[in-house]
Amino acid sequence: MATSTFIKGVTLGEPISKEKHQLSKHDESAKEEREKCITLFNWYRRIHWLYMTQLVFIPLAGFIQAYWLPLHWQTAAFSVFYFYITGICITAGYHRLWAHRSYVASLPLRVYLAAFGAGAIEGSIKHWSAEHRAHHRYTDTDQDPYNVNRGVFHAHILWLLIRDDSRKIGRVDVADLRNDPLVSFQHRYYIPIAFAMGWAFPTIVAGLGWGDWYGGFIYAGILRTFFVNQATFCVNSVAHYLGDQPYDDKHTPRDHVLTSIITNGEGYHNFHHEFPSDYRNGIEWYHLDITKWMIKLWKVVGLASDLKTFRKNEIEKGKIQQARKKLDQKGKELDWGTAIDQLPVMEWNEFQRKVDEEGEVWIVIEGVVHDLAGFVKEHPGGRSLIQSTAGKDATAAFNGGIYDHSNAARNLLATMRVAILRGGGEVEIWK
Repeated sequence: MATSTFIKGVTLGEPISKEKHQLSKHDESAKEEREKCITLFNWYRRIHWLYMTQLVFIPLAGFIQAYWLPLHWQTAAFSVFYFYITGICITAGYHRLWAHRSYVASLPLRVYLAAFGAGAIEGSIKHWSAEHRAHHRYTDTDQDPYNVNRGVFHAHILWLLIRDDSRKIGRVDVADLRNDPLVSFQHRYYIPIAFAMGWAFPTIVAGLGWGDWYGGFIYAGILRTFFVNQATFCVNSVAHYLGDQPYDDKHTPRDHVLTSIITNGEGYHNFHHEFPSDYRNGIEWYHLDITKWMIKLWKVVGLASDLKTFRKNEIEKGKIQQARKKLDQKGKELDWGTAIDQLPVMEWNEFQRKVDEEGEVWIVIEGVVHDLAGFVKEHPGGRSLIQSTAGKDATAAFNGGIYDHSNAARNLLATMRVAILRGGGEVEIWK
C-alpha cells in the first residue's frame, strides 16, 4: 500500500512503499551510526575545535611560554589567590546557588559570583547549570553529559572535546535561569565578560601592581584558568571514581577528602547526589568544604540567606540503610549454617538411633539437632562434657545450666545444624 510520507532522497510527492520507507529509515540509521564512529576520514569533524583550543592548545602555549618566562613571587601568590576566587565562584555560585538553588544570595554577591565565575572560563551560568542539572537527573546514563560509565577520561574532559549526539543530553527545566536578568545578561555577553575577567583582569592587576604584565597574562590568566578547569572537571571524573559511598551505591558518586581538597569542598560527592539542594557537601565540622564555609561567612555578613539543609533524620536514615546494605553483602560471604527452614525434620527415635547405633555425636539445643563430632576436640569445656550430652536435649545446659554460652558460640553452633527435631519446642513453627 502506497504512503504519502516523504523522506530524504525521494522526489517530493513521490509515493513510496512501506518496505522502501523502512529500508530508507534503516539506511539513515546506519549512516548516523557510521558518522558517530571516529575514522581516519571524519575525525576532524568530531572534534569540538573551540573547546580543543580553549582547553588544550591555549594552555599548551601557556606552558611553553612559562618555560622561558620568570615567575615573580607576587604573580605566583596572586595566581593562587585568583585560582581560589574564581574556583569558589564556580562551586558556590554556578553550582550551589544557580544549579541547585541551595541558598539565596543578595544582588552584590550574585554580581560578584557571576563576574568572577566567568573568569574561570567554563561557560555561562545558564549553560553550565543546565548541563549540571542534566547530570543529576540522568546520572550514569547516556543522557548524562559527562557519564563516567563511558570512562573517567570521558567524564573529565573528553565529553567537551569530542562532538557527540546532542540529543542524548537529557532535558531539564531551566525556566528559573531564563527568568533571571543577571543570568540572562551574563549569558548574552559571556564571551567579552569571560575574556575580561579570565585574562584581562589578572593581566592588569599584575601589570599595574608590580609591573609583570606578561606574567600576569600567562600565569594568573591562562595557566590559572587551566588549573581551575581541571579542578572542576575532577568533580565529574575523580569524584565518581575514588572514595566511599556512605549514603547510597545505586550510582557512582563517592566521597573522598583528596577530591574535596582539589575542588574546594565538592569531593563529598556521594552526599551531594543524595541531598543536592543542601548548601553543604561536607556536613561535619571537620569536613574540608571551603565552599560551605564561604557561604556561611556570607550569611554572617548579610550577603546570603535561607541556607538549605536536609533534615538530619533523613541523612542518618540514608547512612544506616547503606551501612545495613554493606553489612548484608558482607554477611552473604559468611557461613551462617543451613537455614532453619531448609533443614530436614527428624523424629526423636531416629535421633537416638543415630547416636546409639551409628556413633554420631549429635545433641539437641532449642529444638535443632547439631552434629558436634568435628568440634569435640576443640570444645573449651573438654571432650567429656560434649560426649555426656550426646543423644540428649542440652538446651538447659547450653543456656546457663552448665555454662551460659556467648553469641560467638551460638554463631559457631549454627554451622553444625543437621536437622529439626519434631516437637522440639522452639522451632516447632517451621513444620
